[in-house]
Amino acid sequence: MDGPEDFRAAAHATAELVSDYLAGLPDRPVWQPMDDTARQALLDAPLPEDGRPLAELLAAIGQDVLPYPMGNGNPRFFGWVNSAPAPAGVLATLAAAAMNPSSAGGDHADVHLERAVVRWIAELVGFPHPAGGGLLTSGTSMATIVCLAAARDRAARQAGWNVREDGLAGLPSLVGYVTGETHSCVRKAAELLGLGSRQLRTVATDPDGRLDLADLRAAIERDRAAGLLPFLVVASAGTVGTGAVDAFGPIADLCAEQRLWLHVDGAYGAFGVLDPVIAHRYAGLERADSLALDPHKWLGVPVDCGCALVRDTEELRGTFSLVPSYLRDEAAGALGWFSEYGTEQTRPFRALKVWATIAHRGRAGLAQDIARCTELARHLGELIEADEELELLAPVQTSITAFRHRAAGLDEAALDALNRELPVAVQRRGRVFVTGARLADREMLRACLLNAATTEADLELLLAEVKAAAAELLGRTAR
Repeated sequence: MDGPEDFRAAAHATAELVSDYLAGLPDRPVWQPMDDTARQALLDAPLPEDGRPLAELLAAIGQDVLPYPMGNGNPRFFGWVNSAPAPAGVLATLAAAAMNPSSAGGDHADVHLERAVVRWIAELVGFPHPAGGGLLTSGTSMATIVCLAAARDRAARQAGWNVREDGLAGLPSLVGYVTGETHSCVRKAAELLGLGSRQLRTVATDPDGRLDLADLRAAIERDRAAGLLPFLVVASAGTVGTGAVDAFGPIADLCAEQRLWLHVDGAYGAFGVLDPVIAHRYAGLERADSLALDPHKWLGVPVDCGCALVRDTEELRGTFSLVPSYLRDEAAGALGWFSEYGTEQTRPFRALKVWATIAHRGRAGLAQDIARCTELARHLGELIEADEELELLAPVQTSITAFRHRAAGLDEAALDALNRELPVAVQRRGRVFVTGARLADREMLRACLLNAATTEADLELLLAEVKAAAAELLGRTAR
């Protein structure tokens, strides 16, 4: 059995190992497929009969795990919406694990710190924050379930129905409204909450990818005429495909008129409001009934950490609160426990890494980092527009740049096939990492800029790698 001094030595060695890993990221391939032998060794690892010393475990981590990263710590990683970890958050994660509390409730530091950092997040994005009007979650997927559950229960109650006691059977179908670019977590939430994905109406978007208000109004009117119960509109503070930001003010006006719950998916993009250049796009965000967002995206808080914010505390607590006798806490105060506001009873200490990340950079530092990312995305868009081999597919609204290769002489079907293969071809080359998606029935590449350490040279390398990979694919096809 290892003793206190063994742990101290291993902790120091861990700090050196992690520091070396982070420092070496820019000089190594962004990502490469795992060696078959190394992959199989992890998959087939036998359950150990006897324990291993901490020093031996640390050596195994350095040899068998750290050499094979996803790649998102590298400044040339542009895939999906995955950030590099903030150094302060990395350090705080160790301290939080050492304490290892359940942040469900009680009078200990993690509970009070979570109240503070939830308020900080609300202040950063300008969302009204009543005490108790939010909590940290595993990510925006869970935050969306939490917020949509509150929306569902409010709509049912207004229709004279108690969902918690009676379920949904017998209640007219509740209908929500999304766009084709709404994140898939909304559909998952609708399915898990018993609403059914068939009751999510897909509303048209305008040429900039924003929700079309006239089409939304028409859809609501059709559903009311059919005897259904419209209850929810989901707007986006940065779609995952192109980073488009919906016009919140007009949508909020319509939701108020129609008594609908306005939920904003801000998982990736809500923190863009900190950039003065694009802050105007977020006007009206503060009027939403709920907002889901991810500190573990643009802020760089180590995964996992999402956040659910609501305007009405009692809607959230009324949806989830259940306090059995063995969890009574007469000293909990008016707000009660965090476990009364969501689905988790035992909750990890997420707040410390959020606190450390925000406190280390401050509002000004975070704003500077975010503005740098949006500036880079716009610059990338300009490089693409100036390149005859490439085509910009959407306006750059936040820090996502959507584009495709437009090889001469190819019809649309062939261009689609080429651009579908390109992301993996680029990834395998190892110098940059980019992912793809579909936009308006066309295959595209999308570069998501979340790392303020990225340089203009990295952007030029990205485009050079895309063109080189395309040339290889086209050459293979020609042969």
